[in-house]
Formats: sequence, C-alpha cells, structure tokens
Amino acid sequence: MLESIKEELHWLHLELPKQNLVTWTSGNISARDPQSGLVVIKPSGIRYEDLRPEHMVVVDLEGDIIEGALKPSSDTASHLYIYRHRPDVNGIVHTHSRYATAFAANGMSIPVYLTAQADEFGGPIPCGGFALIGGEEIGQVVVESIGSSPAVLLKNHGVFTVGPSAKAALKAAVMVEDVAATVWLALQIGQPDLIDDEDVAKLHYRYTHVYGQ
Repeated sequence: MLESIKEELHWLHLELPKQNLVTWTSGNISARDPQSGLVVIKPSGIRYEDLRPEHMVVVDLEGDIIEGALKPSSDTASHLYIYRHRPDVNGIVHTHSRYATAFAANGMSIPVYLTAQADEFGGPIPCGGFALIGGEEIGQVVVESIGSSPAVLLKNHGVFTVGPSAKAALKAAVMVEDVAATVWLALQIGQPDLIDDEDVAKLHYRYTHVYGQ
C-alpha cells in the first residue's frame, strides 16, 4: 500500500541526520496521499540507519492504523490535526534542529534579516506557544501560529514545516536551520537591519515566480 510514498519517505528521512536536523531518533516526516487521503508516517523510536520503507505506518486522518506492524510516531495526532485543517498540505516535517530550536527555546520568532529568508519564507519565521507532546495540542499550535509561512517554531520544543509535498516540507526544514544559524551568528557581532516588507514581498515573488527552471 502506497509503496512509492514509503520509498520516498525512507530517503527523505535519511536526509534529516545528513543535514544535521536531528539526533538519534528525534524528528519525523509524514506524507499525505492526495488520492486516498491516507497518511504515511515514520514509526516511533526507530533509528534512521535502521529505518526501511516497510517500517512506515499508514494511518487514516482519524489515526486508525490501516497498515503497519509498528507504532506510529508520537507526533502522529498532531500531524493529522494539521492535515485535517490544511487541505493544501501534503507533507510535514518535525525537527529539533539546533539553531532554530535555540530561538524556539527563547520563544523568539526569526525576523527577516536575510534575502534567503525573504525568498523562501516571505516573512518572519513565527514562534508559537508551548504544547505537550502526544496529542493534538502541538498540531493546534502549528495551525494557529504558522500563518502563510511554511515553517513555525514551537516554544521550548522545535520546528514544524509544511508543504504541498514531503520533499517541499523537508526543503523548508533545511532552510529554517540555515537561516537560524546565520541569524544567530549575525547577532553575535552586531544588530542586523530588517529588510523592508515591500522588499521582502518583491524578493519572495521573484523566488517563487521567476527563479529557477
């Protein structure tokens, strides 16, 4: 069932430690199949180097396991809450990447100091409130706080990114950490200037409508 999505999720998960976005078994990725509406997600507590496509768990939007012998991620309920409230989202990534989570630990959003952030996110990377792990509460904070951004920080916790595909959500997670690291470094040597909202909008439009092939 949904073998191509399982295969894609397998290699996307391998990118998480490769990109230094997770440690040990932290973090997860899910993907929603647009045709069936079913969601494929990482099993709980499996190290990335041990993960195989057949380990992925298929659930419906209410959390019932449709296929899979392992327990799904402890963040499954929150992923499903996001999918139910964001029909445009078909991929979700959760990480505790170091620099972005440092901002989250302080309850700080990341202002637009960099053209790369304007390109990718079109505005600040917001920080939502605190929520406990295991239920829908984190998903609720994500939906309430993320706005039009593909990424949101969660206070004292980490990062959630969303996209029209799991690959797009992973790209956003990589870019969040890159932006957070650069902004942190910039703040050590001075106070960078904000980019004007009008210029942020122009940069984001160019990146999303002109840049690339």
